[in-house]
Amino acid sequence: MNKWLWILLIAVGLVAPFVAYPIFVMKIWCFALFACAFNLLLGYTGLLSFGHAAFFGGAAYITGHVVKVFGFPPLLGILAGTLFAAALGLVFGWLAIRRQGIYFAMITLALAQIVFLFALKLPFTGGENGLQGVPYGHLLGVLDLGQPLILYYFVFGVFLIGFAIICRTVHSPFGQVLKAIRENEPRATSLGYDVSHFKLVAFVISAALSGAAGATETIVFQLASLTGVHWQTSGEVILMTLVGGMGTLLGPVVGAAAIVTLQNQLSSLGSWVTVVIGAVFILCVLLFRRGIVGELFRRLKISGS
Repeated sequence: MNKWLWILLIAVGLVAPFVAYPIFVMKIWCFALFACAFNLLLGYTGLLSFGHAAFFGGAAYITGHVVKVFGFPPLLGILAGTLFAAALGLVFGWLAIRRQGIYFAMITLALAQIVFLFALKLPFTGGENGLQGVPYGHLLGVLDLGQPLILYYFVFGVFLIGFAIICRTVHSPFGQVLKAIRENEPRATSLGYDVSHFKLVAFVISAALSGAAGATETIVFQLASLTGVHWQTSGEVILMTLVGGMGTLLGPVVGAAAIVTLQNQLSSLGSWVTVVIGAVFILCVLLFRRGIVGELFRRLKISGS
């Protein structure tokens, strides 16, 4: 990604809590990381997963539990959630990678629904009430995350680390192979690449970073709930990626900001929010075939990858 876009992204992140409600912006960064992680799978590998909420919400429960019950500091709690999501991604990927297209998508959805059932039934999750009262804790034993600005810059830091990992992955030789698989899988196979191996590694990376996003959101809201593992969350991250611009690095960030903002501003409409967001999605598909960022970069002749 162009260094000026990096500078713009960091500048926006640094000033955002002074022009908007910090908790609201933190939610955007969490979902931006989630969407970027999903985009690594869909936009750069060509795999459509309907089950990414399992990693996002599953990591949230693990982080909430180890921080609240075991007394883990927030950083270790997020790491625990991320590792859990990576392990879950390894299992999901091993089962689903053998299929393609709609069969792959349906397998990931089915597996995610199993995770949802566990979240509903297991005693430590709190069932429909969720896992509440997760403490903020102290960062490195010194910085009190109960202070809004400290918590905000911690969350922004987590996002930047995850985003940097995705950028490095995309621009590495490994990332070039992923793009080759997306464009022409049979040809990548004929060149001697173990396509299933590359897909599985991409799936695990995507799952781990999705888990990091969910784990961070748990610290922000002091809560892990069934919403995180619900199939609707998987749908929302797909929507964020497509609206922002699939296959671009900044697209999911813009898409996440747009969808979270719409949900927040239109919350008074109740269930009609989904109708409005659906209409926005249709308009984006009709007017911005490459997504908001994809179309903007195409017109400005800027590389988005």
